[in-house]
Amino acid sequence: MYKIKYSIIYAVIRPQIKERISVGLIIIDDSSIDIRYSDRKLAALKYLYTESELNFVTEVVRSIDKDGTIKNISDIEYLSRYSNNLISFSSIETIDLEATKENKEWLFHSYVGEN
Repeated sequence: MYKIKYSIIYAVIRPQIKERISVGLIIIDDSSIDIRYSDRKLAALKYLYTESELNFVTEVVRSIDKDGTIKNISDIEYLSRYSNNLISFSSIETIDLEATKENKEWLFHSYVGEN
């Protein structure tokens, strides 16, 4: 049984106190890397960010999913070490669950919420 690994994508609201909102999740299993994000949470950032900050964060999160930025675990480890004041990635964690579709859905809803 391959256990699920994941990294949470955060929108950083106030870097001085490390206040942040989980907006997406990178889920790793034995054969794939699945990137998911919440459009609702990204839309809610318009009340917390300037327009240019919102555009930057939204573009980064959506482009990660589309342009193949993340190809392996090393890419995720790099992102977790070198993020900026608007977006950050947690270090990779492992959860003792089998990598099934249902478990991946549960993980996304638990850490990010509904899309």
